[in-house]
Amino acid sequence: MSAASNTALVRRLCEAGGDAAVIQEPTSADLVWDVTPGFPCGGVYHGAEGVFDYFGKLMPQVDSWHTEVEGYHASGDARVFVVGHYRPAKNGVSEPVRFIQQWTVRDGKLARMYQAAASAVAQRLVNG
Repeated sequence: MSAASNTALVRRLCEAGGDAAVIQEPTSADLVWDVTPGFPCGGVYHGAEGVFDYFGKLMPQVDSWHTEVEGYHASGDARVFVVGHYRPAKNGVSEPVRFIQQWTVRDGKLARMYQAAASAVAQRLVNG
């Protein structure tokens, strides 16, 4: 696949808004969803079910969670980087949490998401 089609694939998942069908379609069965240690519910999750498990743990801890993507950057034929801010809110408090995600595309499917984020800010908001 081309860098443009890989970017479109990642963008589609990032804009899914929790729609299960949209999340399942572009992900490989062996997707690795790697969330920064120290981040709320951080750890490694597997497959689309792992993604649902992650958000099922995370969302009850906040009043809302929005993602603001600032850019998609393709690197070669298999990687797409996403840069932006998460905007978790709890008890009327919200603060931007900077993140970068590295996506790996394999055979036209999303095979891996590796996230690095401002874990301390996210933890403070979630636990505040």
